[in-house]
Amino acid sequence: MGKVGLRGKAAVAGIGMTALSRRSGRGELALAVEAARAALDDAGMAPGELDAVLSYHMNDSAPAIRVARALRMETIGWHNDISGGGTQAASILGDAAMLVACGVARAVLVYRALNGRSGVRMNTASTGPQERFTRPYGMAGPIPMFAMAATRYLAESGLGEEHLHAVVAQSRDNAAANPRALRRDPLPLAGYLAAPYVCTPLRTVDCCQETDGACALIVTTPARAPSAPRLHAVVRGGGPGCSAMDRAPDVTAIFSSYVAPALWAAAGMAPGDVDVPLLYDAYSWLVPRQLTDFGLVHPADLPGHLLARAHARVNPHGGLLSEGYVHGLNNTAQAVRELRTGHAEVALVTGFGGSYGSAALLVRP
Repeated sequence: MGKVGLRGKAAVAGIGMTALSRRSGRGELALAVEAARAALDDAGMAPGELDAVLSYHMNDSAPAIRVARALRMETIGWHNDISGGGTQAASILGDAAMLVACGVARAVLVYRALNGRSGVRMNTASTGPQERFTRPYGMAGPIPMFAMAATRYLAESGLGEEHLHAVVAQSRDNAAANPRALRRDPLPLAGYLAAPYVCTPLRTVDCCQETDGACALIVTTPARAPSAPRLHAVVRGGGPGCSAMDRAPDVTAIFSSYVAPALWAAAGMAPGDVDVPLLYDAYSWLVPRQLTDFGLVHPADLPGHLLARAHARVNPHGGLLSEGYVHGLNNTAQAVRELRTGHAEVALVTGFGGSYGSAALLVRP
């Protein structure tokens, strides 16, 4: 398990986002540059102060070097386009922080840009050669695979439709005051039950949105941003769970079952230290699974916890289910907002990719 205990050696000095939409009318480069400029303005920096650029993608974005050129960076140091999706939403912060902590870079631009609705759509894109074998059995794209894992998870955990509704309805309630959010209308149980299935037990409202947009962050030294939130610990790893079902002893075992113990060990913290969890909610059932994996809720208390809406502090902006989907980096940006405003002292951010992923802890200085 890859774990990094940074303990305040890097800070997130700026965040920026474009508007989120279902049809941006622009290319990924334009989206990336807008978000990057907004993050630089937020950090009080000029493009020339950047000396590293990092991004992640699934062949659906603008390369780092093109973004650097569009920003008119005259020189560039470390830069990388990391292949991957939601697993990177937390760990790319660790990549940036390690560059800063090692003295390789003083200021790092991190961004994710995609036209996830009007361009390459995640659920219709081929995920690899294995689809030649799985497509005939209805396993085309990620939703059928994670729906299969969800079926077993619900059966074993004792959760049902009313609990998934509680997750989705709370995300809508949280998004109601967020002007960036694409889904802000309340969702009563009757409306949830009336929503069509994509693949049982997942309805359309149980699945994150397909969104056009971009998000960017500036990671720098604490000396340059003394009041900015600090990166405390990052973990990346996984095991043979729901994205390797042919080898999995438990198809419900998502990344959090593997990375959570390593995160607490790297951080020297406990679940009770977390004030706000920014959990990767690509599908509604991932929220309760992560709540128990990270020790935020005891499994025996989970059904009542959800129905009582005691998870209201999860994704206070609405998350990927209701704000929009920028491959999880928008959740990371929200963690920074929560720490800046004093609504939290410690924020947990996660990145999901099936049985492997990442998690990070950010703290107020």
